[in-house]
Amino acid sequence: MMEGVLLLNKPVGMTSHDCVAKMRRLAKTKKVGHTGTLDPDVTGVLPICLGRATKIVEYLTAATKTYEAEITIGYSTTTEDASGEVVERKKVEASITKEMVENALQSMIGTIEQIPPMYSAVKVRGKKLYEYARAGIEVDRPARLITISELILLGDVNQKDDLVTFRFRVTCSKGTYVRTLAVMIGESLGYPAHMSHLIRTKSGNFHLNECYTFEEIEEAAEKNELHKYLLPIGNALNDLPKLLIHDTLAEKVKNGAVLELPSQFQGLEPGSPIVIYNENQQCLAIYSKHPTKSHLMKPTKVLYIES
Repeated sequence: MMEGVLLLNKPVGMTSHDCVAKMRRLAKTKKVGHTGTLDPDVTGVLPICLGRATKIVEYLTAATKTYEAEITIGYSTTTEDASGEVVERKKVEASITKEMVENALQSMIGTIEQIPPMYSAVKVRGKKLYEYARAGIEVDRPARLITISELILLGDVNQKDDLVTFRFRVTCSKGTYVRTLAVMIGESLGYPAHMSHLIRTKSGNFHLNECYTFEEIEEAAEKNELHKYLLPIGNALNDLPKLLIHDTLAEKVKNGAVLELPSQFQGLEPGSPIVIYNENQQCLAIYSKHPTKSHLMKPTKVLYIES
Protein backbone atom coordinates (compact mmCIF):
# COMPACT_ATOMS: atom_id res chain seq x y z
CA MET A 1 0.00 0.00 0.00
CA MET A 2 1.29 3.46 -0.92
CA GLU A 3 2.07 5.66 2.11
CA GLY A 4 3.97 8.81 2.94
CA VAL A 5 3.75 12.57 2.50
CA LEU A 6 3.68 14.12 -0.96
CA LEU A 7 4.70 17.77 -1.15
CA LEU A 8 2.36 19.36 -3.68
CA ASN A 9 2.80 22.78 -5.26
CA LYS A 10 -0.94 23.50 -5.34
CA PRO A 11 -2.06 25.09 -8.61
CA VAL A 12 -4.41 28.05 -8.86
CA GLY A 13 -8.09 27.25 -9.42
CA MET A 14 -8.26 24.11 -7.28
CA THR A 15 -9.52 23.75 -3.73
CA SER A 16 -7.54 21.65 -1.25
CA HIS A 17 -10.39 19.12 -1.44
CA ASP A 18 -10.00 19.00 -5.25
CA CYS A 19 -6.30 18.19 -4.78
CA VAL A 20 -7.11 15.36 -2.38
CA ALA A 21 -9.68 13.92 -4.81
CA LYS A 22 -7.15 14.04 -7.66
CA MET A 23 -4.48 12.34 -5.52
CA ARG A 24 -6.94 9.56 -4.63
CA ARG A 25 -7.29 8.81 -8.35
CA LEU A 26 -3.57 9.04 -9.11
CA ALA A 27 -2.46 6.97 -6.10
CA LYS A 28 -5.45 4.60 -6.35
CA THR A 29 -6.18 4.81 -2.63
CA LYS A 30 -8.97 6.31 -0.55
CA LYS A 31 -6.71 7.15 2.39
CA VAL A 32 -5.61 10.66 1.41
CA GLY A 33 -5.74 13.89 3.42
CA HIS A 34 -4.34 17.42 3.20
CA THR A 35 -2.58 19.38 5.93
CA GLY A 36 -3.99 22.90 5.79
CA THR A 37 -6.63 24.44 3.54
CA LEU A 38 -5.57 26.77 0.72
CA ASP A 39 -8.20 28.83 -1.11
CA PRO A 40 -8.61 28.19 -4.87
CA ASP A 41 -6.78 31.42 -5.79
CA VAL A 42 -3.80 30.54 -3.58
CA THR A 43 -0.84 28.47 -4.74
CA GLY A 44 2.11 26.87 -3.01
CA VAL A 45 3.05 24.28 -0.40
CA LEU A 46 0.29 21.76 0.36
CA PRO A 47 1.54 18.54 1.99
CA ILE A 48 -0.73 15.59 1.09
CA CYS A 49 -0.76 12.51 3.34
CA LEU A 50 -1.33 9.05 1.85
CA GLY A 51 -2.07 5.74 3.55
CA ARG A 52 -0.79 5.42 7.11
CA ALA A 53 0.52 8.99 6.91
CA THR A 54 -3.07 10.26 7.25
CA LYS A 55 -2.59 9.55 10.98
CA ILE A 56 -0.11 12.44 11.24
CA VAL A 57 -2.19 15.10 9.44
CA GLU A 58 -2.91 16.98 12.68
CA TYR A 59 0.81 17.35 13.45
CA LEU A 60 1.61 18.77 10.03
CA THR A 61 -1.46 21.04 10.09
CA ALA A 62 -0.33 22.54 13.39
CA ALA A 63 2.97 23.77 11.93
CA THR A 64 3.69 27.44 11.32
CA LYS A 65 3.27 28.64 7.74
CA THR A 66 5.08 31.26 5.64
CA TYR A 67 3.39 33.17 2.82
CA GLU A 68 4.29 35.85 0.30
CA ALA A 69 1.34 38.11 -0.36
CA GLU A 70 0.38 41.19 -2.31
CA ILE A 71 -2.01 43.72 -0.80
CA THR A 72 -4.01 46.28 -2.75
CA ILE A 73 -5.09 49.36 -0.82
CA GLY A 74 -8.00 51.45 -2.08
CA TYR A 75 -10.92 49.05 -2.00
CA SER A 76 -12.15 46.05 -0.01
CA THR A 77 -14.11 42.99 -1.19
CA THR A 78 -16.67 40.55 0.21
CA THR A 79 -14.13 37.70 0.29
CA GLU A 80 -11.17 39.89 1.32
CA ASP A 81 -9.31 38.74 -1.81
CA ALA A 82 -9.36 39.58 -5.52
CA SER A 83 -12.23 37.18 -6.32
CA GLY A 84 -14.87 39.03 -4.27
CA GLU A 85 -17.25 41.86 -5.06
CA VAL A 86 -16.21 45.39 -4.13
CA VAL A 87 -17.60 46.49 -0.75
CA GLU A 88 -15.94 49.87 -0.15
CA ARG A 89 -13.74 52.23 -2.14
CA LYS A 90 -11.55 55.07 -0.99
CA LYS A 91 -9.09 56.78 -3.31
CA VAL A 92 -5.52 56.88 -2.03
CA GLU A 93 -4.76 60.51 -2.77
CA ALA A 94 -2.15 61.08 -0.06
CA SER A 95 1.27 59.46 -0.31
CA ILE A 96 1.79 56.18 1.56
CA THR A 97 5.49 55.88 2.27
CA LYS A 98 7.63 52.82 2.83
CA GLU A 99 8.13 53.91 6.45
CA MET A 100 4.36 54.10 7.02
CA VAL A 101 3.92 50.58 5.62
CA GLU A 102 6.78 49.16 7.68
CA ASN A 103 5.32 50.70 10.85
CA ALA A 104 1.91 49.18 10.04
CA LEU A 105 3.49 45.76 9.52
CA GLN A 106 5.53 46.05 12.72
CA SER A 107 2.35 46.77 14.71
CA MET A 108 0.92 43.35 13.73
CA ILE A 109 3.86 41.28 14.99
CA GLY A 110 3.20 39.17 18.09
CA THR A 111 0.04 37.55 19.43
CA ILE A 112 -2.97 39.48 18.17
CA GLU A 113 -6.72 39.02 17.80
CA GLN A 114 -8.20 38.28 14.39
CA ILE A 115 -11.83 37.85 13.38
CA PRO A 116 -12.17 35.13 10.69
CA PRO A 117 -13.72 36.25 7.39
CA MET A 118 -17.34 35.48 6.51
CA TYR A 119 -16.11 33.51 3.50
CA SER A 120 -14.28 30.84 5.52
CA ALA A 121 -14.84 27.30 6.79
CA VAL A 122 -14.90 28.35 10.46
CA LYS A 123 -18.05 26.97 12.10
CA VAL A 124 -20.53 29.10 14.07
CA ARG A 125 -23.56 27.38 15.57
CA GLY A 126 -22.85 24.22 13.56
CA LYS A 127 -22.66 25.90 10.15
CA LYS A 128 -19.65 27.08 8.17
CA LEU A 129 -19.36 30.85 7.84
CA TYR A 130 -19.34 30.73 4.05
CA GLU A 131 -22.77 29.05 4.16
CA TYR A 132 -24.14 32.07 6.04
CA ALA A 133 -22.30 34.41 3.64
CA ARG A 134 -23.77 32.76 0.54
CA ALA A 135 -27.25 33.10 2.08
CA GLY A 136 -26.62 36.79 2.71
CA ILE A 137 -26.65 36.36 6.50
CA GLU A 138 -24.11 38.23 8.62
CA VAL A 139 -23.31 36.53 11.95
CA ASP A 140 -21.12 37.44 14.89
CA ARG A 141 -17.74 35.78 14.57
CA PRO A 142 -15.64 35.01 17.63
CA ALA A 143 -12.20 36.61 17.59
CA ARG A 144 -9.28 34.20 17.82
CA LEU A 145 -5.71 34.66 18.95
CA ILE A 146 -3.06 34.23 16.27
CA THR A 147 0.69 34.70 16.35
CA ILE A 148 2.62 36.63 13.72
CA SER A 149 6.33 35.89 14.15
CA GLU A 150 7.58 37.65 11.00
CA LEU A 151 6.05 40.35 8.80
CA ILE A 152 8.42 41.93 6.29
CA LEU A 153 7.90 44.31 3.39
CA LEU A 154 9.20 42.89 0.11
CA GLY A 155 10.22 45.47 -2.50
CA ASP A 156 8.72 48.90 -3.09
CA VAL A 157 5.41 50.53 -2.26
CA ASN A 158 3.71 51.19 -5.62
CA GLN A 159 1.17 53.99 -5.99
CA LYS A 160 -0.86 54.27 -9.21
CA ASP A 161 -4.43 55.19 -10.26
CA ASP A 162 -5.54 56.00 -6.68
CA LEU A 163 -4.43 52.54 -5.51
CA VAL A 164 -1.39 51.33 -3.57
CA THR A 165 0.12 47.86 -3.81
CA PHE A 166 3.01 46.21 -2.04
CA ARG A 167 4.21 42.70 -1.22
CA PHE A 168 5.04 41.23 2.16
CA ARG A 169 6.24 37.98 3.69
CA VAL A 170 4.49 36.66 6.79
CA THR A 171 5.26 33.71 9.06
CA CYS A 172 2.26 32.90 11.23
CA SER A 173 0.52 30.34 13.39
CA LYS A 174 -2.15 27.84 12.41
CA GLY A 175 -5.54 29.47 11.84
CA THR A 176 -4.23 32.79 10.51
CA TYR A 177 -6.15 34.26 7.57
CA VAL A 178 -3.64 36.23 5.50
CA ARG A 179 -6.43 37.93 3.52
CA THR A 180 -7.88 39.21 6.81
CA LEU A 181 -4.38 40.31 7.81
CA ALA A 182 -4.25 42.33 4.57
CA VAL A 183 -7.53 44.02 5.51
CA MET A 184 -6.13 44.77 8.99
CA ILE A 185 -2.99 46.31 7.47
CA GLY A 186 -5.14 48.50 5.23
CA GLU A 187 -7.23 49.62 8.21
CA SER A 188 -4.09 50.59 10.13
CA LEU A 189 -3.15 52.81 7.17
CA GLY A 190 -6.66 54.30 7.05
CA TYR A 191 -7.96 52.61 3.89
CA PRO A 192 -10.06 49.65 2.74
CA ALA A 193 -7.84 46.88 1.35
CA HIS A 194 -7.80 43.31 0.13
CA MET A 195 -5.26 40.59 -0.63
CA SER A 196 -4.61 40.54 -4.37
CA HIS A 197 -2.18 37.61 -4.54
CA LEU A 198 -0.94 34.86 -2.20
CA ILE A 199 1.48 31.97 -2.32
CA ARG A 200 2.42 29.65 0.57
CA THR A 201 6.19 29.28 0.46
CA LYS A 202 6.70 27.15 3.57
CA SER A 203 4.66 24.82 5.79
CA GLY A 204 6.54 23.65 8.86
CA ASN A 205 9.87 22.40 7.51
CA PHE A 206 8.61 21.95 3.95
CA HIS A 207 9.72 24.53 1.38
CA LEU A 208 8.21 25.42 -1.99
CA ASN A 209 11.34 24.33 -3.85
CA GLU A 210 10.79 20.77 -2.53
CA CYS A 211 7.26 20.55 -3.95
CA TYR A 212 6.03 18.84 -7.11
CA THR A 213 3.48 20.04 -9.64
CA PHE A 214 0.53 17.88 -10.68
CA GLU A 215 2.17 17.51 -14.10
CA GLU A 216 5.23 15.90 -12.47
CA ILE A 217 3.05 13.74 -10.21
CA GLU A 218 0.86 12.55 -13.11
CA GLU A 219 3.96 11.60 -15.11
CA ALA A 220 5.33 9.65 -12.13
CA ALA A 221 2.00 7.84 -11.68
CA GLU A 222 1.99 6.80 -15.34
CA LYS A 223 5.47 5.27 -14.88
CA ASN A 224 4.43 3.58 -11.60
CA GLU A 225 7.05 5.70 -9.83
CA LEU A 226 4.80 7.74 -7.56
CA HIS A 227 6.30 6.07 -4.48
CA LYS A 228 9.60 7.81 -5.26
CA TYR A 229 7.93 11.17 -4.64
CA LEU A 230 6.69 10.28 -1.14
CA LEU A 231 8.43 11.42 2.01
CA PRO A 232 8.54 8.70 4.72
CA ILE A 233 6.40 9.40 7.80
CA GLY A 234 9.44 9.65 10.07
CA ASN A 235 11.09 12.27 7.82
CA ALA A 236 7.90 14.32 7.71
CA LEU A 237 7.95 14.61 11.51
CA ASN A 238 11.58 15.72 11.74
CA ASP A 239 10.77 19.02 13.46
CA LEU A 240 9.17 17.26 16.48
CA PRO A 241 11.12 15.94 19.51
CA LYS A 242 12.63 12.56 18.66
CA LEU A 243 13.36 9.49 20.82
CA LEU A 244 15.37 6.52 19.58
CA ILE A 245 14.62 3.30 21.51
CA HIS A 246 16.02 -0.25 21.64
CA ASP A 247 14.15 -3.31 20.37
CA THR A 248 12.92 -4.50 23.79
CA LEU A 249 11.19 -1.19 24.47
CA ALA A 250 9.99 -1.09 20.86
CA GLU A 251 7.78 -4.10 21.49
CA LYS A 252 6.05 -2.23 24.32
CA VAL A 253 5.58 0.82 22.08
CA LYS A 254 3.98 -1.30 19.35
CA ASN A 255 1.47 -2.51 21.95
CA GLY A 256 0.67 1.03 23.14
CA ALA A 257 2.27 0.80 26.58
CA VAL A 258 2.64 3.79 28.91
CA LEU A 259 6.36 4.51 29.42
CA GLU A 260 8.66 6.47 31.68
CA LEU A 261 9.31 9.97 30.35
CA PRO A 262 13.04 10.41 29.61
CA SER A 263 14.70 13.27 31.48
CA GLN A 264 15.39 15.30 28.32
CA PHE A 265 11.64 15.73 27.78
CA GLN A 266 10.71 16.77 31.33
CA GLY A 267 10.42 20.42 30.27
CA LEU A 268 7.74 19.72 27.64
CA GLU A 269 4.17 20.86 28.14
CA PRO A 270 1.60 18.10 28.84
CA GLY A 271 0.33 16.76 25.52
CA SER A 272 3.45 17.79 23.59
CA PRO A 273 4.26 15.16 20.93
CA ILE A 274 7.37 12.95 21.01
CA VAL A 275 8.12 10.82 17.93
CA ILE A 276 9.40 7.30 18.72
CA TYR A 277 11.83 5.53 16.37
CA ASN A 278 13.38 2.08 16.61
CA GLU A 279 17.04 1.24 15.99
CA ASN A 280 16.31 0.89 12.24
CA GLN A 281 14.94 4.46 12.15
CA GLN A 282 11.37 3.23 11.64
CA CYS A 283 8.76 5.61 13.02
CA LEU A 284 6.76 3.50 15.48
CA ALA A 285 4.49 5.91 17.31
CA ILE A 286 3.80 9.39 18.57
CA TYR A 287 3.74 9.70 22.34
CA SER A 288 2.97 12.70 24.53
CA LYS A 289 3.77 13.81 28.05
CA HIS A 290 1.10 12.45 30.38
CA PRO A 291 -1.46 15.17 31.33
CA THR A 292 -1.44 14.35 35.06
CA LYS A 293 1.61 12.11 35.69
CA SER A 294 4.60 14.20 34.67
CA HIS A 295 7.06 11.28 34.95
CA LEU A 296 5.21 9.28 32.28
CA MET A 297 4.38 9.50 28.57
CA LYS A 298 1.45 7.86 26.84
CA PRO A 299 0.75 6.84 23.22
CA THR A 300 -1.18 9.28 21.06
CA LYS A 301 -0.78 7.49 17.72
CA VAL A 302 0.67 4.00 17.17
CA LEU A 303 2.00 4.09 13.61
CA TYR A 304 3.74 0.73 13.37
CA ILE A 305 2.16 -1.92 11.13
CA GLU A 306 3.50 -5.48 11.08
CA SER A 307 4.80 -6.16 7.58
